[in-house]
Amino acid sequence: MNKDLEGRVALVTGAARGQGRAHAARLAGEGADIVAVDVCAPVSSTVRYPPATSADLVETARTVEDLGRKVLTREVDIRQLGDMQQLVDDAVKQFGRLDVVVANAGVLSFGRLWELSEEHWDTVIDVNLSGTWRTLRATVPAMIELGNGGSIIVISSTTGLKATPGNGHYSAAKHGLVGLTNALAVELGEYGIRVNSVHPYAVSTPMTSSDDMLTFLSQHPSYLHSLSPMPYRPVGAPEEFMTPEDIADVVVWLAGDGSMNMSGNQIVVDRGHLKH
Repeated sequence: MNKDLEGRVALVTGAARGQGRAHAARLAGEGADIVAVDVCAPVSSTVRYPPATSADLVETARTVEDLGRKVLTREVDIRQLGDMQQLVDDAVKQFGRLDVVVANAGVLSFGRLWELSEEHWDTVIDVNLSGTWRTLRATVPAMIELGNGGSIIVISSTTGLKATPGNGHYSAAKHGLVGLTNALAVELGEYGIRVNSVHPYAVSTPMTSSDDMLTFLSQHPSYLHSLSPMPYRPVGAPEEFMTPEDIADVVVWLAGDGSMNMSGNQIVVDRGHLKH
């Protein structure tokens, strides 16, 4: 059976675990070779959940290879433009093309806006917004030069469409990704490159199971109203949260030809949360 992404190459940031690994695996399952990127190290003491490790990235590579695809892994901080550009150069030399970019890497911390330290603010903005821009700054020129068109998928959040208390810096960054996505969709249309953003809610990953979140909510219980439950649950679904694979199903659709006429869209994956 033909696979939708056979012969294509996809670069995924934050690929060592969680959503990033799920995206890499799902894209590989559809035939794509993978460039898997992750910092695999702490980025700041303000981000209190454990970071991904080198072993996690190795496991992602094994998952891709077990699906019969090739993989290039690299431990890179997306805040370092030169390192990202070198990675893209190496990937194009190895695979000969770059068709899909999934800008997934991000971090989260908690605090009310007027109580955040500069490090809290700068880390989240630098990774989630500026780091995503650097990912695109490194990959887009190569995609244009290769001339194959392609699909760029920016992973935002429902907090990029509706603010939630306790992570205003995260929300500001994710709202910023919407502007970045929409502007880039207009700019890249003539090159046959599509750009869309995905906005998940309540996905079970190390980020969302952070003790820091629970501590913050226990200190400020009035904010719990912003974390309303998802009104829709698929029949037989065992968890309150969605899985990374649920989001990866949407990502792989945006990467493939079935969404060929979609660009500059915000795709919400929240089981109806924002309508609640």
